[in-house]
Amino acid sequence: MSIRFLSARLAQQIDDELMNAAGAFSLDQLMELAGLACAQALAKVYGTEKYSRVLVACGPGNQGGDGLVAARHLSMFGYKPTIYMPKPGSKDIYPRLHTQCKNLNITTVTEGEEALRSALKSSDVILDAIFGFSFKGPIRSPFDSALPLISASGLPIVSVDIPSGWDVEAGNEAGVGLNPDVLISLTAPKEGVKMFTGRHFLGGRFVPRAMEEKFGLNLPAYPTYEQIVDITEATQKL
Repeated sequence: MSIRFLSARLAQQIDDELMNAAGAFSLDQLMELAGLACAQALAKVYGTEKYSRVLVACGPGNQGGDGLVAARHLSMFGYKPTIYMPKPGSKDIYPRLHTQCKNLNITTVTEGEEALRSALKSSDVILDAIFGFSFKGPIRSPFDSALPLISASGLPIVSVDIPSGWDVEAGNEAGVGLNPDVLISLTAPKEGVKMFTGRHFLGGRFVPRAMEEKFGLNLPAYPTYEQIVDITEATQKL
């Protein structure tokens, strides 16, 4: 059996069940595990020798929280992350995650195209944590100008869960989304990334076996203690 790709409805249902009384996960627990997986995926492909300067682009939703956690772990891994976060998330968890990054002297860029251009010029790789599977267009300010700048930078891009600007089911049919080199799907890949042809990892080593079986996810085994597993070959054969 092949790994299951998730629709928007099913992805939301699984998230809800992970955080209900039966799943018993809190949002910050899931963000911590997801962000660690994202940091590991970037480090697996882009080592500190050539790609030490990471621009972590964070949106205001849960995706941005994953990015903040990843930035903290990347700093601990020996990278030099900079956070681009023009619209901070409003949940109580985001200020705490951001403070954790500030405590590691991680710089945050909050506004202006010129500031983003400058940050891109001093970066080696981008972690795209702007929009998640709940994204619905059109892309609004300031990200309507940020995404083209990120694309035009020519830097390698690692996207979290689904590339920013892509529809969770229709993919990049509108042609306005980022085109990453690496994708780290969380929990299970989404229907919209079936045409993705880059390096593809799965992260989210937190799905209970009973839930995996209930939804027929057919997830691959994670190697040893790692929080990620390479699914490039498995997904590109479909």
